[in-house]
Amino acid sequence: MNFLTSDEGKPELKNIGGLSTATAGVILRAITTFAAEGADQFFGEPEFDTTDLLQVGEDGRGLVSLVELPTLATQPALFSTFLMWLLADLFQDLPEVGDSDKPKLVFFFDEAHLLFNNASKAFLDSITQTVRLIRSKGVGVFFVTQTPKDVPDDVLAQLGSRVQHQLRAHTPNDAKALKQTVATYPKSHYDLGAVLQELGIGEAVVTVMDPDGAPTPVAWTRMRAPLSLMAPTPEAEMKAAGDDSALMGKYGEAIDRESAREMLAKRLEDGAEHAAGEPAGAPAPEQGEPRREEPKGRQKKDKSFIEQVSSNTMVRQIGRTAVREVMRGLFGTGRRRR
Repeated sequence: MNFLTSDEGKPELKNIGGLSTATAGVILRAITTFAAEGADQFFGEPEFDTTDLLQVGEDGRGLVSLVELPTLATQPALFSTFLMWLLADLFQDLPEVGDSDKPKLVFFFDEAHLLFNNASKAFLDSITQTVRLIRSKGVGVFFVTQTPKDVPDDVLAQLGSRVQHQLRAHTPNDAKALKQTVATYPKSHYDLGAVLQELGIGEAVVTVMDPDGAPTPVAWTRMRAPLSLMAPTPEAEMKAAGDDSALMGKYGEAIDRESAREMLAKRLEDGAEHAAGEPAGAPAPEQGEPRREEPKGRQKKDKSFIEQVSSNTMVRQIGRTAVREVMRGLFGTGRRRR
């Protein structure tokens, strides 16, 4: 992007669908902001393998995987990008299973409103499509948030199971939101407008899908209290759990492989050395033998590295492919593992 917005990159920029310099600048600023949120580490190595979420214990039972982002509220773009990448990667790799008895994997997205804040229409369309289609891959999705209005209507329409805890109506807007929430539930013998305000700690109204695919009547339910402490896990226990994990050998140390950019740069530099003069290892001209010189009209100054890169056909093709794959990833879920 730096190259495309420079003077040397303007000719290449014109070949990318008529993209203007101003638009490229906007994209570059967005990427810079995204990198400041931690995207440089997100795109590091080793790459996260989503199949690790499907592992089971020695007794055959599934495992609970916790993905933690301590500064969640200040990094919403990184949060939403990573979650959508997880779903898209699973959707691409998992086989179709149809209507299975139980899911292979269930996602619980906490603070789900951060996933939809300031989201573009293309991003919302991508979430809706993924949630709609990934169920056939045996993956369930739950959005955990304060009120149903935090989830867009198109996404909310794809969710069959609902667990609603107490809602307050202290303001006119709260009362309006409460009324809208009640309207989204199937008919029941409860006065849901009153029940939702009367629910105590550990109580909720619940509706799920029955075997015929229809929503069950709303049930006023008391949840069984979890046998745990609702507090942060001590740091010592977190470290011990990580050190004892079977995945520590896979993800415990960052990898800095030779990148494609470094390999291309070396190849271009080698090519430039051969093109600039005699091939490496060629014998020097004998004494008294005149040295051949290029005509003055053909003499050119050495090209800069950027000029070499921009004039290389292979690099231009790689650039176009990269842009196409990035745009495909932003506006769709198609992804092939390479």
